[in-house]
Amino acid sequence: MSQPLILALSCADRPGIVARVTGYLAQCGCNIVEAQQFDDLLENKFFMRVAFDPGTTDREEIREGFGPIALEYGMAWTMLRRDRARRVLLMVSKFDHCLADLLYRQRIGEINMDIVGVVSNHPREAVTTHLLDGIPFHHLPITKETKPEQEAKLRALVEETRAEVVVLARYMQVLSDDMTRYLSGRCINIHHSFLPGFKGAKPYHQAHARGVKMIGATAHYVTADLDEGPIIHQDVEAVTHAATPEDMVRKGRDIERRVLAEAVRLHLEERVLLNGSRTVVFKG
Repeated sequence: MSQPLILALSCADRPGIVARVTGYLAQCGCNIVEAQQFDDLLENKFFMRVAFDPGTTDREEIREGFGPIALEYGMAWTMLRRDRARRVLLMVSKFDHCLADLLYRQRIGEINMDIVGVVSNHPREAVTTHLLDGIPFHHLPITKETKPEQEAKLRALVEETRAEVVVLARYMQVLSDDMTRYLSGRCINIHHSFLPGFKGAKPYHQAHARGVKMIGATAHYVTADLDEGPIIHQDVEAVTHAATPEDMVRKGRDIERRVLAEAVRLHLEERVLLNGSRTVVFKG
C-alpha cells in the first residue's frame, strides 16, 4: 500500500456529496481506508475527512480531477499527503513544559512534524529543556514600545521558515490583531484553564479561591478576541477540597501538556475543520 492522502472538505449540505466524493475516488482506483463525516443541521453545512490509498494513480492527477467537483459544490478543501511532516514553528516564554513535551513527542515519532524553529521573548538560558539541541532558537524580546517591530520580525521568520503552523506553547504575550489575522487558522494556543473560565493572572489560584472541583486546559485557534478562538481540544481533572494552589499548578501543567499535544496532532492530521467560531474534530 502506498502512503494515503487526506482529503478534508466542507460545504453547504446537499444530497449526493458523499456519493460524488467516494465515487470519484473509486473511479480513480483509490482505496478508502478511513472516512468520517458530519452534518451540521443548524448551519446546513457538511464536513468530511477521507484518508485513501491512491494506488498507482498519480497524486496530482487525483487532485486536479477533484477541482471541478469542489467548484461545483462550493467546497473549501485540502488534499495532502499523510506522511508529509508539516513545518511547525514553536513559541515559548519561561514555562517550557509544553515545549519540552512537543519536542519529545516529535523526537519519538508520536507527532509527525518538522520543527523549523523555536521563538521566545526570553533568552535561550531561560528555557531549561535540553531537547532543543539542533533546533534553531530565535530570541525576539518584546516590550510595549517594540511590539510592532518584534512582530514584523516574527512574521518574516514565519515566511523565511515556510512555517505552516505556529504553536504558542505557553508563549505569554498577546499577539496583535494584525498578527492573529495573518496567522488565522494556523496558530494554536494552550490556555491554562477550562474555557470559558477564569481569566487573567494565576487562574489556578482563582479556581482554588472559588473551591472548584475540576481544573482543565483548552487548546484553541488564536483570534483577535483574546482566548475566544475556536476550541480544538479540552480536558479536565478532578480536585478535592484538600488540593492546594500548588497541587493545582502541578496537575495543570500535566493537563496543559497533553491537551496541547493532542490539539497539534489533530491539526497536523487534518482532523480539525473550522465551522465559524466552532470546530468539527474528527478523532482518530
